[in-house]
Amino acid sequence: MVNDQTVLRIDYIEFNVADIEASKAFYGAAFGWSFKDYGPAYCEFSDGRLTGGFTTLDKPRPGGPLVILHASDLEAALDATSKAGGSIVKPITAFPGGRRFHFTDPDGYELAVWSKD
Repeated sequence: MVNDQTVLRIDYIEFNVADIEASKAFYGAAFGWSFKDYGPAYCEFSDGRLTGGFTTLDKPRPGGPLVILHASDLEAALDATSKAGGSIVKPITAFPGGRRFHFTDPDGYELAVWSKD
């Protein structure tokens, strides 16, 4: 067993995107993320806790693991996601422990947002 609390935890998420500026506009408007550009083909994002990246070095590849964001107000998050251009693919539904909805971003990546209430 590894004792270092930073080992074996999700550390970074990277999305291949078609247009970095469009991705920044969507995630900034929907979730308030901040960004740091590293040239024309790479941008790091931060949600205030976790960082990741947007890159145009490869084609978007929707699918894979489901990335789930947390919101204290699920309805407000759904509204902001829709207004920013996200497509709601699963409406708010209850599950043991809370509620969530799923959306796709402008590149077709499916993510979810959940709330405990």
